[in-house]
Amino acid sequence: MACASGPPVPSQPVVTAPPAPARATVTAPIDALPVDDDIAELPPVRQQAKSLWVPVRWADLPGFDDDALHEAWNAWLKSCERPGAALAALCPEVRVLSLATGDQQRRWMMRRLQPYRVESPATGADGLLTAYFEPVLQASRTPQAAFPVPLYRPPERLGARKPWFTRKEMETLPEAKAALRGQEIAWLADPVDALMLQIQGSGRLQFQQPDGQQHTVRLAYAATNDQPYGSVGRWLLDQRQVREASWPSIRNWVALNPQRVNEMLWSNPRTVFFREEALSDFDAGFGPRGAQGVPLTPGRSIAVDPLSIPYGTPVWLASNGPVVNLQRLVLAQDTGSAIVGAVRADYFVGWGAQAGEVAGRVKQPLQLWVLWPKP
Repeated sequence: MACASGPPVPSQPVVTAPPAPARATVTAPIDALPVDDDIAELPPVRQQAKSLWVPVRWADLPGFDDDALHEAWNAWLKSCERPGAALAALCPEVRVLSLATGDQQRRWMMRRLQPYRVESPATGADGLLTAYFEPVLQASRTPQAAFPVPLYRPPERLGARKPWFTRKEMETLPEAKAALRGQEIAWLADPVDALMLQIQGSGRLQFQQPDGQQHTVRLAYAATNDQPYGSVGRWLLDQRQVREASWPSIRNWVALNPQRVNEMLWSNPRTVFFREEALSDFDAGFGPRGAQGVPLTPGRSIAVDPLSIPYGTPVWLASNGPVVNLQRLVLAQDTGSAIVGAVRADYFVGWGAQAGEVAGRVKQPLQLWVLWPKP
């Protein structure tokens, strides 16, 4: 249940990549690019604020020859809309290679990029993978008996009080309730759904029109109340109320303990405020915008600690566990308050109930390799 959406954390200058010419070509024919991975001298270790990058051979990347790289290319093209300075020069070639074969893309990567194993100075190369998703929820524009739980825009003068009111204070103090009046975007049926939406950082709301048609909008992260994040799953575990901190376990507990729901919710003082965005048919094919400022791609975008891996970096991810087995190219395009450390990633699964089932159960070992431009 990692929270991966949140305010961008500056980690690198952002530049605008030059548009690709109408018939751009790579420096040399793709199939002719030399690959001397087995004999070239490895570069030195690179030091980041929170991690070490240790150079390795391409042969050290598990599953590199088997990944369907074209599935990741859309995510890479998205990163090229807002590339970091070190990666911007590759973007014209990335665009050309969107029409190349997987073997051509793989050979180009081996020619242009150097893989580095990401390590923690304290704990080495092993880390933690979690997953997140975009909830899709039924909502109402007005409070109703079936939809009593409000979602809010940032209140006026939010910054005048830091930290702002806690979750409990927002529901109990007259001063806080007055500040929120008129800031409601929509109402949900279930307070646990509202909490889940805030933890994930964004979601899609479906409103039923008078003619029976569904109208869908996206709620995107706008701000928080600057209170510390508290895991309700951790609270339930500490109370010995559940055996695992998954959303199904939390919902089962809520069904059996309706009188204690507020107690559970108030264990997390942090609240997220949202902004509403229109959702076109094209936008509906991508996830919300991550901290890099580009839409996320299901299965190919991850949230990272930007002090370990800069936004927009292509990353090789390997994680084997009871829920998912992954050996694939992904792009570092997001972050979050729970995504902290050198070898730490949150894997964007997609949207809807099925994605939520997967995301809520992923908590497994992780290894990462950044793919950085050669000099």
